Amino acid sequence: MRLSDCHNIEDFRALAKARLPFPVFDYIDGAADDELTKARNTSAYETCDLVPDVLAGVEEIDPSCTILGRKSALPLMLSPTAVQRAFHWQGETAVAKAADKFGLWFGISSLATRSIEEIAALTSGPKLFQLYVHKDAGLNTHMIERCQASGFDALALTVDTIVSGKRERCLRSGFTTPPRFTPASVWSYATKPRWTLDYLLREKFRLPNLDTHVSEGSSKAVSIAEYFNTMLDTSMDWSTASAIREQWGGTFVLKGVMSANDARRAVEIGADAIMISNHGGRQLDGSRAPFDQLPEIVDAVGGEIEIICDGGVRRGTHVLKAIARGATAASGGRLYLYALAAAGQDGVERALSILQDEIERGMRLMGVTRVDQLTGERLRRR
Repeated sequence: MRLSDCHNIEDFRALAKARLPFPVFDYIDGAADDELTKARNTSAYETCDLVPDVLAGVEEIDPSCTILGRKSALPLMLSPTAVQRAFHWQGETAVAKAADKFGLWFGISSLATRSIEEIAALTSGPKLFQLYVHKDAGLNTHMIERCQASGFDALALTVDTIVSGKRERCLRSGFTTPPRFTPASVWSYATKPRWTLDYLLREKFRLPNLDTHVSEGSSKAVSIAEYFNTMLDTSMDWSTASAIREQWGGTFVLKGVMSANDARRAVEIGADAIMISNHGGRQLDGSRAPFDQLPEIVDAVGGEIEIICDGGVRRGTHVLKAIARGATAASGGRLYLYALAAAGQDGVERALSILQDEIERGMRLMGVTRVDQLTGERLRRR
């Protein structure tokens, strides 16, 4: 299978699986417990049908919109995801350049493998930093100040990772950051020489937004679960979120909101947006899909705060359905991570090109020329 054989996100998943050692692939692909929520995030889009209008004159369409105060060429964001150089040696560099080329928002994680400053130098496009609140308050302040100095457009506080979900695939494979070879996985690394040579011979793996304060994840290999369970601040509450918003002073997002009550509280503390998200099903298995939760949250705070439906997006029509249901935009991580793992920047660009084509074709077939014409009247629940 080659990159040219990839015609949808599932194809990129298959190519990534073929090219990655199994512990690395399972880290991207896996989720918590029985992985019910991960599957539900995508299958939820099947519960609603699009209702098209015809003879609408759709020769010229405009799929752009404004997200968090900045123009986006599509109503789609690339969610922040961790340790991207574990998947392909180009890591966040590839995603930043692809997002810039397509005019899209993208985010980097606190656990990124490229520094805040490196990413800022790569693009003037809209970019978001995802903050994990660590027990080390000095580290939190250090990351926020670096984002301020580097001109990041928004800060997203992730609120659903007080502790790690039970990611059983990672428990079986022994995946850590940095990746390490174990008796159970060494054969898989040996049979994927392209990935293994890139990992061994290119620049040293590190987490440059953290390693000024902690060794875990850079020079000291730990599982993601161990990192979350030992390094993150379990006392984080609404006063913490409010204080971080004040400290940041710019566009502020809460990522991981799932209830209407929490959406209302986000409005009350002055957040600019919420990302309805269950962390790709990697935290609380059995939780609701973001797409299913959209109506309740839109009813509670629609028009008062931007609402981004995060997770499960695999098709351009999924994006259109989220907008029709009241979201400002849709976002996802695996939709580009599979492509990154499969072929670096070329893979991400091909994936985004496919999604752009699906969104534009879907708009024409729906009989809409602008994103704001996608309303609830264009959607029917099965």
